Parts: sequence; C-alpha cells; structure tokens
Amino acid sequence: MFDIKLIRDDRQTVEKGLQAKGAAIDLGPVLKYDTERRKLLTQLEELRGQKNAANDEISLALKEKKDPKKKIASMKTIAHKIDALEPKVKKVQAQISDILIGIPNLPHPSVPVGGAEKNKEVRRWGELARFDFTPKTHIEIAQALDIIDFERGAKIAGSHFILYKKQGARLVRALFNFMLDVHTSEHGYTEVFPPVLVNRAAMTGTGQLPKMAEDMYFLPDDDLYLIPTAEVPVTNIHREEILNEEQLPVKYAAYSACFRREAGSYGKDTKGLVRVHQFDKVELVKFVKPADSYGELEKLVADAEKIFQLLELPYRVMLLASGDLSFAAAKCYDIEAHAAGMNKWLEVSSCSNFEDFQARRAGIKFKDKATKRAAYVHTLNGSGVALPRTIVALLENYQTKEGTVRIPKVLQPYMGGAEVIRK
Repeated sequence: MFDIKLIRDDRQTVEKGLQAKGAAIDLGPVLKYDTERRKLLTQLEELRGQKNAANDEISLALKEKKDPKKKIASMKTIAHKIDALEPKVKKVQAQISDILIGIPNLPHPSVPVGGAEKNKEVRRWGELARFDFTPKTHIEIAQALDIIDFERGAKIAGSHFILYKKQGARLVRALFNFMLDVHTSEHGYTEVFPPVLVNRAAMTGTGQLPKMAEDMYFLPDDDLYLIPTAEVPVTNIHREEILNEEQLPVKYAAYSACFRREAGSYGKDTKGLVRVHQFDKVELVKFVKPADSYGELEKLVADAEKIFQLLELPYRVMLLASGDLSFAAAKCYDIEAHAAGMNKWLEVSSCSNFEDFQARRAGIKFKDKATKRAAYVHTLNGSGVALPRTIVALLENYQTKEGTVRIPKVLQPYMGGAEVIRK
C-alpha cells in the first residue's frame, strides 16, 4: 500500500517516480479524498470529545443529585451526529484505499531511469561454453535423451506444460534439494514448505492483486489463487504481525511449484522450457530493518549467485531500469544465465527490495527499540533459483559431442553418484 503521507508531503517527488516507472496516475483525486477524510476526522474527534465531556457532566449531576435530562438530551444529539459521521469517514477511507492499492512502488534513486533498454550490466561470472561441434538446444538434447516429454505434457494439461521423466525428473529433484541445502546450511535461511493455494488477502499483500489478476490461475468457487511464486505465501507468514527487532532479519527459503497464465505472452518462446505455465523454484524471502535493507539486497543477490557459481554456469547480473521494475519493487537485480545452444541470456533469478511497500499492504511491523513504536519492516525476495531455465542452461552448457550431458560435480551426490546423463 502506498503511503498517503508521502503523496501529501511531497507530491512532486511521487509524480516523478511514477513517471519513471511508466505509471500514468493522477494524484489529484486521492489528495482531494485525503483532505476530506482529515476534515471529517477532525469533526469526529471534536464530537467524541464533546460526548465524553457530556458524559462526565451527567455523572457529576447524578452524583450531586441534580436533574441530568438536558445533558442526556445533549449527549444523544452528539451521539446521533457521530453515528451519521462515521459512515462518511469509512466511505472516504475506502475511496482512498481503492486508489492507493493501484499505485506502484517508487524506484530507488540508484535505479536507472528508462525502459528495458536502460538495464545496466553490473558484473559477469564464468566463461561462456565453447564447443568443437555445433551445440544443440535443450529441446533437442532433452528429446534425444528421453528425459523431458513435451508432447505428453501438452496432452495432459495443454501447451506450455511439460513432463519430466527418468533422469530429467531426478535432475529437478536434485536441483531443488541442492539449492535448499546451500541456502539453509551455508546462507542461514530457515526452510518452509508453504501452501500453493492462497487467499485474496495474501495476493493483495504482496502486490500481485489487483494489477496481475489476469496472469493468475483462480478458483472462483473457493476464492483462492494458485501461487505465481512462493514469495506470496512466505511473505504472508507474518501478515498482520509485529516482530521483535531482535528477530530481524528473518530469512526463509521455500521450494514450491509455481503457476502463471502469462496472459499477453502468447507467441513468445512457444517451445521448450523457457516459458511454461507450471515450474519449480526455490524462493528466498527476507524481513529486515529499514536501515539494513539495501545491504541485505546485495547479500540476497550474492546468495542466488552462489548457486550458479557452484554449478559452474556462466551468468551476468543486471540492474533493472525504472520502467522494467515490477509493480511492487523499488530496486531489482536480475541474474541471467547463458544458454549455449540458444546463444541467449535467460533470466533465472530476480532479487528485489520492496522497502515497506508490501509491509504496508500486509500489515507487517517490528517493535523499534529506539522509538518504542511499531514500524514497518522492509521485505525482500529473490529466486534462489528458478529451475526450468537453470535446467536449460545446464543441459546446453554441459552437453557433449556424444550427445550426453555432464552432471556438475556438486549435483552428482544428488543424482545417485552419476556423472553423466545418457539415454
């Protein structure tokens, strides 16, 4: 939820940030409603004060054995005015909330201004794979090794659904077990296994609703959504809670299946693993003190990078420009792995700082020891990492002339000691 106080106090900065994010939103109406709400609240507080004073006068009159009828009549008149005013306050507050819920987070000052063409490469790791033969795509490799059945996946559920089999299925299991072990044992995350169905409040809290409704799988009879990412249920673990400052940072790692309709993406990457409706991912979520959040973002990116370093897969880190940020993000780094067969960079992780944007929507606070007051936490999340495109990079970079695929050393214990995937 956007902070109305920021709009009220610094409208120009907010408008500049919204423009940088490509959001054409007129702030006039929400400021008008805010002025009306504050005026009504002032009247309401005055009436409540009068009611309390009248109540004290009635008590005193009764104590002194005086007739309190006039004062009782006066208090009833005040009470009627309060009853008439309270619905007006609720109505204008709802009007404000309806507007605020649709305003995206503002980009951090360090974010480049512009669209995707302004995304900035921060660093690279590893050498691009070189072959003495023409490398194949993951589709060709998977079909030749009989480890992914694209046709039967489509037969079962429709296009953009896939069926892993044999060593392909084992590879999926190996990857998420490996990633969870790294993040919990080496990076200090607590593992959780969340529901894949969430309610409307959960989706709204993280910012998927209302903007991304058309991209979600929805069960209308139950008013539940299939999660597009474990970010949603994991962030909502602490919805409407106040954490102790000593607990922070709270760090969770979660494996889950993820589901995305990706409306508007038709015609893009129609074959293979690059764009699918159901995929597996390990998600990292942090709840941190505001002063620490940007340092924690850099650590989050490093945690995701570590997976590719251990897998010895070349990647690059991109700082996203303002117009390429998600609705809720203030700053985001994408990690892109290189797929040798396709000769493309593929996004395999997005690591974002939402500052207090999600926390306001979900009511997540911490008890600040210095101020003795409850303040909003900052939330962060990142893929640690997404499996389909990681599998693309692994198959294409580790392929051999003989048509087999070498298994990275760190994965071999998870693959029953196998060193190669062969038919």
